[in-house]
Amino acid sequence: MSRFLAGPFAPVDEEVTAFDLPVTGRVPGELAGRYLRIGPNALGVEDPAAHHWMSGPGMVHGVRIRDGRAEWYRNRWVRSEQVRGLLGEPSGGAACEIGIDFACNTHVIGHGGRTLALMEDWACPQELTAELDTVGPYALGGVRPGFTMGAHTKLDPLTGELHGLAYLSGRRTARHLVVDGAGRLVHEAEIPLDGNPMMHDFALTERWVVVYDSPVVFSPEAMSTGARTPYTRDPRRPSRVGVLPRAGGGVRWFEAPDAFVSHTLNAYDDGERVVLELVTLPADFDIAAMRMSRYGTLDRWTVDLSAGTVCEQRLDDRPQEFPRIADTVVSRPHRYGYTAATAAMYQAYVPAGDGPLPDEAFVNALIKHDTVRGTSEVHTFERDAAAGEAVFVPAAGGRAEDDGYVMGYVHDPRRGAADLVILAAQDFTAEPIARIHLPRRVPLGLHGSWLPDR
Repeated sequence: MSRFLAGPFAPVDEEVTAFDLPVTGRVPGELAGRYLRIGPNALGVEDPAAHHWMSGPGMVHGVRIRDGRAEWYRNRWVRSEQVRGLLGEPSGGAACEIGIDFACNTHVIGHGGRTLALMEDWACPQELTAELDTVGPYALGGVRPGFTMGAHTKLDPLTGELHGLAYLSGRRTARHLVVDGAGRLVHEAEIPLDGNPMMHDFALTERWVVVYDSPVVFSPEAMSTGARTPYTRDPRRPSRVGVLPRAGGGVRWFEAPDAFVSHTLNAYDDGERVVLELVTLPADFDIAAMRMSRYGTLDRWTVDLSAGTVCEQRLDDRPQEFPRIADTVVSRPHRYGYTAATAAMYQAYVPAGDGPLPDEAFVNALIKHDTVRGTSEVHTFERDAAAGEAVFVPAAGGRAEDDGYVMGYVHDPRRGAADLVILAAQDFTAEPIARIHLPRRVPLGLHGSWLPDR
């Protein structure tokens, strides 16, 4: 059986609704909104031995917070037509006009008053209700047929515009898309590509859009032979960084360090340099087998536009993933970042018979990085806990970049269920301000958002 059907990755088999959740500690009264996180949750697996984690339909897990209370917890599958059929439900009736009707499993965001489940490549965005039921496919920004919005969007905190990168397997082009606060597509720029790289994330600064061309590529051969994923590693392909003017114009390519960019923490302009802080995986990352020679590390790449070079600096070599910052500093210079160091996730990448991971990989923790001072703080959970991505939520009236809260799902091995843990970002190593006790386990998943009421 696939390792992604067991342990902390094991899918849950039913949808649950629970009200008035018990809390240890105190939920800050100023918090009003929903914390949502999505991830693959397998359903109707035909071959358990060959199951790939990222192929499972998405399930959203959400907690509603208001007036110092955790009002509800809900988990819901995203309803594609296939999922409806597997659940024995009637057709939803809505057609997907811009991509494939797949149950998006990678990110869940709020924009223009809508809650949206996203996934890259051909998957069509899906709109959800406030209670996480699926409304149906949604052409975010009225994107024309044949291009979706991508999994990782960037919201410009000054303009309110949502930026996305759309790429499609089999097409030698990508698109930078911009949607305004009313949900209208206001800008679209084509990016020619040499081949079909997997472009999971990108970066945004005040002046530039930055894209990553990596050795992980779409393979028609793998797709035709029924491989677990249509992506494979091309050892002959170099890594590149593409810099595209936000105002319009052609892309300029730079030779980059030999790596696969997993996720961007943030990016910003520094004169004629573009600074990228990101989590990278080694160039030998085998996405089909989920194997690699090292784990994710936090790095800084500095693109010198005048010299035409990319300089690499290792910021933290501890195994970590899912970098996040305060949304108020996206595309601007930042100081603080937050990552998850999750033992269970990295243990799943170790091939059978390759021996144990190094001790530092067995730290179930969240890390707060001070990228100005080059220091970090670690909030460690129980050894058998499973901590996923955490998001930063600003305090009301807060002025400092880290004045607020860090929240995310953490498995409690004592209860056999998950907690929504709320930490004080400025007292990061202290006991949590609150642990909201969910009625069930939440599998290790992917990305999520805090969607405030305002």
